[in-house]
Amino acid sequence: MFGLKRSKKILVVDDEKETLVLLTKILERANYEVISTSTGQEAVGLAKKQQPSLIILDVVLPDIDGGEVASILSKDSSTANIPIVFLTGVIRKDEEAEGLKTGKRYVIAKPVVVEDLLRIMDQALSG
Repeated sequence: MFGLKRSKKILVVDDEKETLVLLTKILERANYEVISTSTGQEAVGLAKKQQPSLIILDVVLPDIDGGEVASILSKDSSTANIPIVFLTGVIRKDEEAEGLKTGKRYVIAKPVVVEDLLRIMDQALSG
């Protein structure tokens, strides 16, 4: 399937409990260590403390939005280089490719296709 060595830590941020549970199961089955939260503020704290290899970040969150979380993290030298995969229902699947990669930021539309998510994660983690 995708890359064999999967012991990297992934921070998943989404305010929908079902999405958090689903992503956690998918990533744990793929041998990732998963930490998760449903708020942007907590995501910032966890990113600084846990230093994940990658962040899967919902755009719409109850406190501060995913774009602001990414902005805060990009200004801190300890988190500035962590790749981010934005997960959003704001764009359609057919719009996904247009905004797929900008620097260390990737975009994937909800609902998530497991193979697409793992492929994008592999790209983000390798480059």
